Amino acid sequence: MSKKNILIAGAGPVGSLLGIYLARAGHQVKIFERRPDMRRHEIPAGRSINLACSDRGFRAMADAGIADQVREVAIPMYGRVMHSVAGELTMQPYGKSDQAIYAISRSGINEELINGADAFDNVSLSFDERCVHVDLDKPSATFKNLHTGAETTIEADVLIGADGAFSAVRSKMMLRDRFNYSQHYLPHGYKELFIPGNPDGSYKIEKEALHIWPRGDQMLIALPNLDGSFTCTLFMPFKGKEASFEALDSQEAARAFFQEVYPDALDLMPTFDDDFANKPTSSLVTIRCSPWVHEDKVALIGDASHAIVPFYGQGMNSGLEDCRIFAESLAEGGDDWHQILQIYQNNRIANANAIAELALRNFIEMRDSVGNPAFLQKKQLEKKLASMFPERFVPTYSMVTFSHTPYAEALRLGDEQEVMLKQMMEKPGLFDDLDTPQTEAYLSETFATWEQRNR
Repeated sequence: MSKKNILIAGAGPVGSLLGIYLARAGHQVKIFERRPDMRRHEIPAGRSINLACSDRGFRAMADAGIADQVREVAIPMYGRVMHSVAGELTMQPYGKSDQAIYAISRSGINEELINGADAFDNVSLSFDERCVHVDLDKPSATFKNLHTGAETTIEADVLIGADGAFSAVRSKMMLRDRFNYSQHYLPHGYKELFIPGNPDGSYKIEKEALHIWPRGDQMLIALPNLDGSFTCTLFMPFKGKEASFEALDSQEAARAFFQEVYPDALDLMPTFDDDFANKPTSSLVTIRCSPWVHEDKVALIGDASHAIVPFYGQGMNSGLEDCRIFAESLAEGGDDWHQILQIYQNNRIANANAIAELALRNFIEMRDSVGNPAFLQKKQLEKKLASMFPERFVPTYSMVTFSHTPYAEALRLGDEQEVMLKQMMEKPGLFDDLDTPQTEAYLSETFATWEQRNR
């Protein structure tokens, strides 16, 4: 394979991991990043400072030789802990007893991936450089240094936009004929809050779990940090007379609302007043576009091509999986970069659209359904079917989180399974005892009929 000069806009987790893959393949890689070098400067979070890493992300990092370093700074979460208004706790395992998703700080994983890229002699990293112009046909990009104001134009054989949901590279592609683009904002926003650890560094609530306070049209979640603290995120509508950011327009209103709706969480938040007043309220957007590539010269990856809402914990994982598929496309396409980029986008666009849909659906599940008795029964039934047919029935959540089933296939199968589950749940007395021979015979017969029809 001939070696190329490749320019990556963006040194987030996706841009950094892609740099590692390309460097391992022998290409010369230049990565430019708008933010300061987070290894030397503390970066304001702006967005959620916690991320969830699962099997797809770890596989992508393992193939690039960086997974072990990342796992060392991650905390396993084996399930959801539901918090009722009365403070009652309910645990819902994510999958089998050894299956977990991993909480990790955004800066923690990004620093490990930047270090991984920086270890290669054929990678150069430049920070504090904002992309101000893109030429798709050369290709080239011009960057303005945020300290000196100096502009530098870099020409390359291939330009890759890994520069996030509001990508400068994608913005240039949007001006071309027949470029499809959509963005959809939820009516909900989010705000970061904080639960500190105990003085000895221990945790005030269960460490190895994602905590959820589901409250219908709003919810609070909390993910653990290594120092014993939890980063919390409140999701609620921007507008509304009562339960909205608009309505909670004073310290007194916010505190009174939390005292009524999230009392056990408020008791754990000594900095609540300052956090609620001073942390930004941010928006939630889904971005879809196509094509992701221009000739043999330009490609989009990660949030630049498919930003999604965070409710399936797959935003970063899908971006890291993009990198793995890009690397596989390199191997398949040989020296033909037009072919390489076509293979990459043909594999990913449908899957990106599928995880976007799944993430939007999971928002409704997390805020509305996780405490619903019918939802809990469905989870009980899924667990039973998975134990009866371990190689043939995999719940949608497990397909997405604990397998490498393409997202589009997981969405299709999940929708088909949902029809079967609803049919099973209509049987009177089904949940009296799922383990009786009669019930197991019914489940086996119904599952066999469904399987024959759909597979």
